[in-house]
Amino acid sequence: MPGRLVDTLLDLWTPLIIIWISLPPCIYMAPMNPSPALMSGSPLELSRLSEEQRILNRSKRGWVWNQMFVLEEFSGPEPILVGRLHTDLDPGSKKIKYILSGDGAGTIFQINDITGDIHAIKRLDREEKAEYTLTAQAVDWETNKPLEPPSEFIIKVQDINDNAPEFLNGPYHATVPEMSILGTSVTNVTATDADDPVYGNSAKLVYSILEGQPYFSIEPETAIIKTALPNMDREAKEEYLVVIQAKDMGGHSGGLSGTTTLTVTLTDVNDNPPKFAQSLYHFSVPEDVVLGTAIGRVKANDQDIGENAQSSYDIIDGDGTALFEITSDAQAQDGIIRLRKPLDFETKKSYTLKVEAANVHIDPRFSGRGPFKDTATVKIVVEDADEPPVFSSPTYLLEVHENAALNSVIGQVTARDPDITSSPIRFSIDRHTDLERQFNINADDGKITLATPLDRELSVWHNITIIATEIRNHSQISRVPVAIKVLDVNDNAPEFASEYEAFLCENGKPGQVIQTVSAMDKDDPKNGHYFLYSLLPEMVNNPNFTIRKNEDNSLSILAKHNGFNRQKQEVYLLPIVISDSGNPPLSSTSTLTIRVCGCSSDGVVQSCNVEAYVLPIGLSMGALIAILACIILLLVIVVLFVTLRRHKNEPLIIKDDEDVRENIIRYDDEGGGEEDTEAFDIATLQNPDGINGFLPRKDIKPDLQFMPRQGLAPVPNGVDVDEFINVRLHEADNDPTAPPYDSIQIYGYEGRGSVAGSLSSLESTTSDSDQNFDYLSDWGPRFKRLGELYSVGESDKET
Repeated sequence: MPGRLVDTLLDLWTPLIIIWISLPPCIYMAPMNPSPALMSGSPLELSRLSEEQRILNRSKRGWVWNQMFVLEEFSGPEPILVGRLHTDLDPGSKKIKYILSGDGAGTIFQINDITGDIHAIKRLDREEKAEYTLTAQAVDWETNKPLEPPSEFIIKVQDINDNAPEFLNGPYHATVPEMSILGTSVTNVTATDADDPVYGNSAKLVYSILEGQPYFSIEPETAIIKTALPNMDREAKEEYLVVIQAKDMGGHSGGLSGTTTLTVTLTDVNDNPPKFAQSLYHFSVPEDVVLGTAIGRVKANDQDIGENAQSSYDIIDGDGTALFEITSDAQAQDGIIRLRKPLDFETKKSYTLKVEAANVHIDPRFSGRGPFKDTATVKIVVEDADEPPVFSSPTYLLEVHENAALNSVIGQVTARDPDITSSPIRFSIDRHTDLERQFNINADDGKITLATPLDRELSVWHNITIIATEIRNHSQISRVPVAIKVLDVNDNAPEFASEYEAFLCENGKPGQVIQTVSAMDKDDPKNGHYFLYSLLPEMVNNPNFTIRKNEDNSLSILAKHNGFNRQKQEVYLLPIVISDSGNPPLSSTSTLTIRVCGCSSDGVVQSCNVEAYVLPIGLSMGALIAILACIILLLVIVVLFVTLRRHKNEPLIIKDDEDVRENIIRYDDEGGGEEDTEAFDIATLQNPDGINGFLPRKDIKPDLQFMPRQGLAPVPNGVDVDEFINVRLHEADNDPTAPPYDSIQIYGYEGRGSVAGSLSSLESTTSDSDQNFDYLSDWGPRFKRLGELYSVGESDKET
């Protein structure tokens, strides 16, 4: 009742207040700073002041207006009176004119220049412009001279409640977790009012909810929206629409209002456990399914969303825990059952599993609602399938001696059909693994036999693949690898490990080791190699050499005496019999070549040839070869010289019978036909001087005639080579008997010697060279012989 009474009083007094506000300010507002003249006397008395007194005293403004007021949005048939300007200088004789300037002067505000009344000629909007600053001045009507300084004043536009509140950022969206407690803050909204927030209650807003109770509430002044009900469940209702109102005038009657909408979404929390859609699942799977194949899917539904609905699946019990596994699909939120080990229908036909689904993310606030997990039973039935044959072993290892007879049985493989209706099996060899067809197999019983001889020394292992095929269904096949190891038999005789060549010094001592040899055997006995060495029976009493077995299975050859002479016998051949320890043992005879060589005092081999004795002292074989090469080179030079001399004596003028011009006929004249037999004469092409046998030279004859030279005179040693050659060139150029073309000129002058000396090797025999050629023996077997020759030469020189 009191609230309604207040609203009624406000409704009655509001028009009166508006009328009072709209009255001209000049009616109820007095000048704030009246002039002294206005306070002391009337305007008539002011006009009686003498001119001198008006000049001596400073002129003061007789009126001051600080501000006026005008109501916004006022509209009527006549312009609204804003206020009146009047100065105490105005005697009422209409000699004073009022002038108005500033904001809106003449367009919005108009002044009566005689009375000073100011009217608003347009409707004003405070929200567009709240105040106007103008300037008023009183001037003489006739001369327009100012009677006093201009006066500035402000016209303020008074606000009325003409703007409704607005939500500039609406519509709004907000979220709040489900199951929130009562009074949980959701969001806050803000409305704006264009009216004056200082004057009156036009901009004082009060908020309320028009739609959205009883779920949400709003604070009237702050517009903070809160939950009004506890434990709102997202799974029951996820989204709410709230209509919010903002009303000005403090929410009283007559105020303006604006509305907006707020969409509140409840966010999910993990408040629901997973639940299997069914308690029992049935799946069937063929027994030949590939490992890792998905057999089936189970799913536990969770009313939550996102990570709150994520569940992990596990097999917690059952008779197939070792054969099956379950994984979680994060996208579909279900469990996938896969096969871990092979199935066998003949062994077990069904399996039972107990699977569990449990939430991954648990909210402790709701742990009291019970376990966030669920279980279900899965029954898997194994279906029979036609399976390929199964070998008794995944791999086979067979052994055979390399001297095994052809068609002998090496080993056997076995396989069976695992199906209930067993099918016979046929065996075969994959010939891609036995390209040489060294083995065969019995198609019925799987016995492997030898088809070609084996040699362990060529190949120790043979890897083949055996194929088992069902007779009733040829598409069902299986493969198994078979490794065949070839065992060794003693079928190779031992022999020298390499080609040995021994060297014996002439000045060697008795019992000296000439050479150490070792043997090799291609066979590979289990206990290793053990060789026996011996001489041939007829060489047992060899007077020159003997043998000695070493502990490392090698053999040493020793000299029995000294005094070997390579002039008597240069090479000795020593046959050695080598026997192995096989069963039966095998032996072979290898011959060792022993060369008698000349050695230095410290036992270094220098020469092993007999011809070293024949060479003269101080002349080595290399020097002799160099001499022979030089002799051959000189002979070649002599032959070339003789050939060139003969070529020089041949005539250079072409004879008559060799004139090639007779064989060149040019037919470029058509002639007079068959009767024209004299059109071409070959004789005219011939040299007329050559017909009589006289062929003079066409060379330019020199001014001086030289006599033919009988030979080249010797040149003294003091003559320079350059001068000598120039003289010979001058003679050749002026000699009429010289050939008319370039030829080889021979100058019999060697020169005056070289600073470097002679480079010929012909004098190497007489040189006192101290070079040592022992290093040639270190260059390898190809230079060994040359080193021995040069070493012998140096040794003889020292002797």
